[in-house]
This record gives sequence, structure tokens and C-alpha cells, in this order.
Amino acid sequence: MPLIIPANTLSTGGFDVANSCRFNAPDDAYMHKTPGSSGSRRIGTFSIWVKLALNTPEGQYLFSGSPDATTTTSLGLSIDGDDLRFNGWTSNVEHMLLVTDRKFRDASAFYNIVVAWDTTQGTASNRVKIYVNGVQETSFSTETYPDENRDLNINNASNKTLIGARSSANYAFGDGYYSEVVMIDGTQLDATSFGEFDEDSGIWKPIDVSGLTFGTNGFYLDFEDSSNLGNDANGGTDLTEVNLAAIDQTTDTPTNNFATLNALDNFYFGGTLTEGNVKVLSDAAVESYITSTIAVDTGKWYWEIKITASGSGRDFVGIGDRVSTATDFSPYSGNSNMVSYYGYNGDSKAGSTSTNSPYGATFTTGDIIGVAMDLDNNKLYFSKNGTFQNSGDPTSGATGTGALAIPTTPRDGVWYAQFANIHNTASTFEANFGNPSFSISSGNADGNSRGNFEYLPPSGYLSLCTKNLSEVLS
Repeated sequence: MPLIIPANTLSTGGFDVANSCRFNAPDDAYMHKTPGSSGSRRIGTFSIWVKLALNTPEGQYLFSGSPDATTTTSLGLSIDGDDLRFNGWTSNVEHMLLVTDRKFRDASAFYNIVVAWDTTQGTASNRVKIYVNGVQETSFSTETYPDENRDLNINNASNKTLIGARSSANYAFGDGYYSEVVMIDGTQLDATSFGEFDEDSGIWKPIDVSGLTFGTNGFYLDFEDSSNLGNDANGGTDLTEVNLAAIDQTTDTPTNNFATLNALDNFYFGGTLTEGNVKVLSDAAVESYITSTIAVDTGKWYWEIKITASGSGRDFVGIGDRVSTATDFSPYSGNSNMVSYYGYNGDSKAGSTSTNSPYGATFTTGDIIGVAMDLDNNKLYFSKNGTFQNSGDPTSGATGTGALAIPTTPRDGVWYAQFANIHNTASTFEANFGNPSFSISSGNADGNSRGNFEYLPPSGYLSLCTKNLSEVLS
């Protein structure tokens, strides 16, 4: 049974992570605090679970600590977003730099990144250890360790600690979903303090960290308080949030990974992705489409697309059976099994033909289009602002009252959520697979109490997340 879900994705079993925080680089969002007293400047550990958005041309800092822009210890992704680097400099003189050969290009699943330092170690390679998904990194393009007994710019009373920004907090902001963020002051821990390999799947998964010894300036961000996202769940001084709000709390986590828009399927769409890859401004110069990170071939699924700004009303919302390629990128000829609802005239459209069929009402800026995809009966339904079009009844099963037909032979073997702009005018879309970037006035979950939607999903239809996928396929 074909199914496409993100790599390193666990859906059931063990410790459950409730929340993450969505950092959006264009908002200049980050958190910070200044320690009230100094802890250990030579020994410590930082751990984070992060689903990267990979949209910032400046790279991003996961954390940093320093008094100013010239003296810093930091962990971040490089400008091109490919490699991880842990570095330190004092008065603009670099004294430490480790750059992984491993590339970080997956924007669909969570990485667990752990960096642990102890500059009192006599062996240079023991002074900094980096782990990714439970495995220690041993291959580096640059490998400069700090001198023995070097004081790093962390846990110092005169140094600000930042999450999602560098010391001067003026560029390379966090961009993606941060979860289970832990700072340990005074102990060099390995990855097994933060995760374990699942016995059945072998996937690296989170464990409960609340029992760790955090030290003088350590902290634990679980993001479970939407009114205080910088809350230290360990009971220490909270971090101050900058340009973060309650809407940035999500349920997209390492133990329940939700679909987002596929940043790697954006070459021809040319869109500007933001808000953790659930909001996109299309390129006015192209006619193309973008797809979801999760694709399925069975079950009943629901999501919403908000038309935040429509360039000319020439917007399509629907499903498709493949990502765009160098030769297949048009929503007409490129995706011959596209099934969609057209905003300009309310028609439906299927396949490579440009022929429309009467379907429902027109839609434009401000409208929310609900998509109910029934792959058990190969039927597709669309709602506009909560009303299903063409007198559609998503609970009608094989009868398919008011439904559009879904072809039975998708080319990738699966169906993706998809939308497009086809008239060389830029539009802004916000996809809600259960964690909206826009404010919800009512709040509705699916039948498994997952997701947060403006309108109630039809009975039996679920949000696209790994816990639901596991239950549907079990």
C-alpha cells in the first residue's frame, strides 16, 4: 500500500510531546533571557527537536549566547541551510568551529540535534560532541575544537542567551518548528538523555526530560502554555518572547508530525514560503502548483485553504498525484490527474484539459476552502466557508452525493493536497492541515480530537498527521 510520510517520523508509542513553537524568520521572532548569575562556562548541553522550514537565505541560529555581536557561542544552520555548525569567537577572533559534512535538507520531519561540550577534557575531540537523531557526528568539513579549559560564552551572567537568533538578534532568525528545547548547565550529556530508538521501527524518538538536572542556568521549553511560550517548565526564569504569539503554539511535534507545504516542491511554483511552510505567496511570473509533504492512497482526510490574497481569482484548490518536475510543472499538462475547484468561476477542473465543468460558487480573498478527500470511495468534496458545494455530502460514501470523481490510478500511487495559481498573478494561500497560521474564530478538531480547523471536519474525515495515519493503516 503506497504511502508517503516524512522520514524519521514516529506516530505512536512512548512519551508524547504535546506542542512545538512555530518560529517565522520574516517576523524576526526569537526568545531570550540573561542569567542572573554565572553557571558553568566550560560544561553544558543543548538539545532541540526541530522541523526546519529551510526558507531563510541567512541560515538560522538555534541558540546563541554572548554579550555582543563580536563575542558569541552559537549553534546554527549555515547560510545555504545545508550544514550544522557550532562555533565560538571572542572580539571577532574565532576560537571554535565544527561544521558537519551531514546536510540538513529535510523540511518534512523533525531532527533531534544535541550538542554537548566540556572544555576540561584533555582530548580535543571530547570537548564538543554533536548528535543527530541519536547518532554522534564524526565527519566534519571543519573541525576546530576549543582549547582545554576554555570559557565559552554560555551561562555567563553578563551574556544573553537566545533561542532562534544570534547574539545581536538582527538576522538569521529561527525558521521552523522548535520542540523540547533543553539547556543543561554543568553536565555534558549524550543523546540518550533526550531520546531513544523505538524497539519496533528503529526511529529515534523523544523521552521525558523533566527528571534531568538542569543546573544553575539550565531550562526546559515545552511550549505548552500558549500565553507564555517562553515558560521554563523546569521552574527557572522564563525566556522573553519577541514577535511570538499564541497562534505560534502548534501540535506539530516529533510524536505527531503534521503535513505542511513541500518546500522542495517549490522550484517552478516559485512561491515565498513562510509560517513554517503553511503560508505561501505564489510567483506572479509562473503557472505552477505546490503540494503537501504527506501523501496518501487510502482513508478520509480533511484540510482547509484560506485565500489570503487573490491576484485575479485564478486560483485552484484541490489534489494532485505527483510533485512538479523539470518538464511537468503546469497545473494543466504537468499534473494530468489534478482534481480541483476553480475560484474564478466556481467550476471544477480535472486532468490536462482546460475544459471546466460547473460546480459551485466563486471564491476569492478571505474565503476558506475546505477539502474532504474520500480515498475509500474515490470521491472529492469542497466547501466554501463551511458550506459544501454542489449539494455535496462527504458522508454519502460510495453514492458520492455532489462529489467529484478521483481517478483510481494516481501516477505516484498516492494523492497530495495541492493548489495553484494559473494566471501570472501572485496570490497568497494559507494551508491549514491542523495547525493554522491564521486566527481561528471557532475551533474544530477532527473525530480523533486532532487539528484545529475553522469549520468542523465531516464525520470520519481526519487531519493529515502521523498519529491519524498510523490508526488508519493499522
